Amino acid sequence: MWARELAVSAPGKVILHGEHAVVLGKVALAVALDLRTFLRLRPGAEGRLSVSLPGVGVRRSWDTPGLRALRGRIAGKGRGRRRCPGALRGSGAVREFAGIAAEASAPESLATLAFLYMCLAISAQYGDVPSVDIVVWSELPTGAGLGSSAAYAVCLAAALLMVCGAISCPLQEGESTARWTEEELTLINSWAFRGEQVIHGNPSGVDNAVGTWGGALRYQAGKITPLKRVPTLRILLTNTKVPRSTKVLVAGVKEKILKFPAIMNPVLDSIDAISQECQSVLEAMPANPSPEHYPVLEEFFDINQHHLNVLGVGHPSLDRLCQVTACHSLHSKLTGAGGGGCGITLLPPGTSPLAVEAAKQDLCACGFECWETKIGAPGVTLHSCSSLKAQVLQALAQS
Repeated sequence: MWARELAVSAPGKVILHGEHAVVLGKVALAVALDLRTFLRLRPGAEGRLSVSLPGVGVRRSWDTPGLRALRGRIAGKGRGRRRCPGALRGSGAVREFAGIAAEASAPESLATLAFLYMCLAISAQYGDVPSVDIVVWSELPTGAGLGSSAAYAVCLAAALLMVCGAISCPLQEGESTARWTEEELTLINSWAFRGEQVIHGNPSGVDNAVGTWGGALRYQAGKITPLKRVPTLRILLTNTKVPRSTKVLVAGVKEKILKFPAIMNPVLDSIDAISQECQSVLEAMPANPSPEHYPVLEEFFDINQHHLNVLGVGHPSLDRLCQVTACHSLHSKLTGAGGGGCGITLLPPGTSPLAVEAAKQDLCACGFECWETKIGAPGVTLHSCSSLKAQVLQALAQS
């Protein structure tokens, strides 16, 4: 029996440096974005487990005996059996149980499947998920390369592990927020990765690690290392709304490297050097950096943006983004796959509010969507519902 109403949140992510080069073994820096996914957890109707995802139009409810029977069919011996959701037998049975067609890949279908898989697998190891009502809402746009699915998986993992007793409930009465221990965060991350496997098949693990630990992470050849100390930096995050295929862009980069190896390999080495130099600068900066710390970071942005254009992953929309912000003496680069998608703009502490607002207006006039936010945000966090912003509470109440 779960008796408390609480909320869990996890951040999205952006790639600061290392896009595309990371696929070829170079260093990439991923940072937590202070746009978050929120999960509200509260006691539900006895014998039922409910989930609502107002952002994608999902509201589903299942009876717990039915879930227990399904778990028994696909996970063998149930509680004593350790299985990851991506490897659960009988995926067809889960889709059939949820009423989702075999070929369905829409966000609402994958989010529902991830929820069911994680419930079944976690309950198989730690005991039944109690009767709870879960609502998830996100500040992150979907499909923009900002780690929205990983933030969702991290929130689900934390909430389900907590209600099953696998991890503690660290929030004391009267507290507004709390974090789990390092050991518990490691468990949350491992289950969030399994949720990401359901959604993406073969994820790198970077997005869920950023969502779990926050701050900044170095990623190279499958190894993920948290940066020792990360300042919180203000940015503009801009979504050009230009759709792109990451698969096509990655293939294009590989083709260009094969065609011009003597030209392209030094570019990749330079991107790698930028990532490593940026790591050194970030770890040397204080928690609240002053304006003089920014010029080097701005130069890194400018150089790397040119490199990414050389790799062939730029786009006229991203060129326009950089031109608009340069008119306001601000420095920008693409983040993620490129070919459209999102860009980030550094906002040094001395930037006037009027300049920021003018830049935002000019970017929106281009048809882009723009947020003023921060990078280096905290990872998965437990909240008292009363401490959440009014906008978040209102969104979670729409279910």
